[in-house]
Amino acid sequence: MKALRRFAAWLVRGRTAVIGLPYLWLLVFFLLPFLIVLKISVSEMEGVVFKDVLTLKEGVLALTVKLSNYVFITEDDLYFKTYLSSIKYAAVTTVLCLLIGYPFAYFMARAKATLQPALLMLVMLPFWTSFLLRVYAWKGLLTENGWVSDLLIALRLDHVLLAMGVIPALGKFMNSPFSLVVGMVYTYLPFMILPLYGNLAKLDLRLLEAAADLGATPWTAFWKITVPLSKAGIIAGAMLVFIPCIGEFVIPELLGGPQTLMIGRVLWDEFFSNNDWPMASSVAVVMILLIIVPLAIFNRYQAQAQEARR
Repeated sequence: MKALRRFAAWLVRGRTAVIGLPYLWLLVFFLLPFLIVLKISVSEMEGVVFKDVLTLKEGVLALTVKLSNYVFITEDDLYFKTYLSSIKYAAVTTVLCLLIGYPFAYFMARAKATLQPALLMLVMLPFWTSFLLRVYAWKGLLTENGWVSDLLIALRLDHVLLAMGVIPALGKFMNSPFSLVVGMVYTYLPFMILPLYGNLAKLDLRLLEAAADLGATPWTAFWKITVPLSKAGIIAGAMLVFIPCIGEFVIPELLGGPQTLMIGRVLWDEFFSNNDWPMASSVAVVMILLIIVPLAIFNRYQAQAQEARR
């Protein structure tokens, strides 16, 4: 009996450790850095030194918080427009990655078992090359006399893109919303394909066979069974693409132009051009809250929906 109790206590400690390690990781590598940035955003800056937020003088503990940076963000249209621009381009990139990645992931999940590792390697192959080199490669492909640029001109797709307002002139693909979205979709497409593939590969094919036996067409079975059961992969892929796209800096800097100002560029300017760390930290805090708050609300809604189904 004592041995059984010791074993149960060991299991409880092991479960606590397994649950506690991810929380410890989040505490050290997310919450503490976020609190540091938050402290800087409400601090006064003297040269390269930040004043203490909490001060103890003559036995009196004083809290000095500077909120003028946050007030300025709400009053200046630049920040509002860049936040909206970042969300817009991140959303467009996420939708395009989903439209391109879902058929590819579906094909991978339905391919022969011997072929799937090779297809998976093809998806991950771009990671073997430097991210910066891949972005510079697109710069060469889309610039004048680049073969992608020449192909688009030969197919007269530049007229379509100009009518859509995503390029500034015929044959001019660089430094435009088009070049920005192309670079972001290419870069983040694997982050959409991998979770979708992992989800679709576990799909029970007997459900599709049962739907066919009941008279459902392949298209109906796809929309009624495959897509709903792959919702977890869609959400995971969308989050993996959307969240880093909002704060992207390198791709907008190299492939975008004045029309594609995003919050990452504003952060860079505040930190390194203006040397205004409190203002830059305030912009970063607002950006994080714009991502975290809707995500937390959505996760709570998902948990409540799962409990209701039980």
